Amino acid sequence: MAAIYWFARTADDIADEGDATPSQRLADLSAYRADLAAIAKGLPPSPRWQTVFAPLQIAMDRHRLPVGLLGDLLSAFEQDVVKTRYVDRAEVLDYCSRSANPVGRLLLHLYGVQDAESLVQSDAICTALQLINFWQDLGIDTARGRLYLPMADIASHGLSVDGLLARQDSPAVRGLIAEMTTWARSLMLQGAPLVHRVAGRAGWELRLVVQGGLRIADKIEQMDHATLLQRPRIGKADAPLLLWRALRMRAPTTTLNRKSA
Repeated sequence: MAAIYWFARTADDIADEGDATPSQRLADLSAYRADLAAIAKGLPPSPRWQTVFAPLQIAMDRHRLPVGLLGDLLSAFEQDVVKTRYVDRAEVLDYCSRSANPVGRLLLHLYGVQDAESLVQSDAICTALQLINFWQDLGIDTARGRLYLPMADIASHGLSVDGLLARQDSPAVRGLIAEMTTWARSLMLQGAPLVHRVAGRAGWELRLVVQGGLRIADKIEQMDHATLLQRPRIGKADAPLLLWRALRMRAPTTTLNRKSA
């Protein structure tokens, strides 16, 4: 899991952090992808990201990680460099299918949970987490000139891209964020039964992930959806509530066994 995390974290930083130009970012991501292709063939990576790809190669060999899912993550990071607008929800969901869903599928792969229903539920959770993060970080993303709010929904609320990028808060903006938050919450609840299909510690960690996402949605609602102006956060004071909610999630009727090492 650590190897997967550092692979994704480093690629995300290449796409978003620092002062590199878009062409430089794309060139770096192309080189990063070449290293992924190399270790997938059993070849050594370049020295540049040795600390990322050496552990990942061990994990790939040991757990037979699906290389296609790792490539999907890179596709999303490459898209972040060149795409800052999304026409409709379908485009946003397509992005989430590559930026978020592969992480859940990779983790399920590690735990030997591969049935179709679990994969669908994992996708719902991961997409919901991504959407909640979008609405949580609205002020940060607009400062970068990036909007994940679908253009069709922006228009349906009588809003403009320029107004959102200028962080012009209004009842219409908050109505839009309320609708987006409801959408994300619905997806999270659709995927939540997955917590009962993953055994052991991983299942309990997944409960907290689900409840953490729902808690952010709660905070967005409690601040009247003003995330264009302020970013809601989870703090230490939220921990008891998250634990309580995790404990109260409906008990499983069946549990899939964790894959033996």
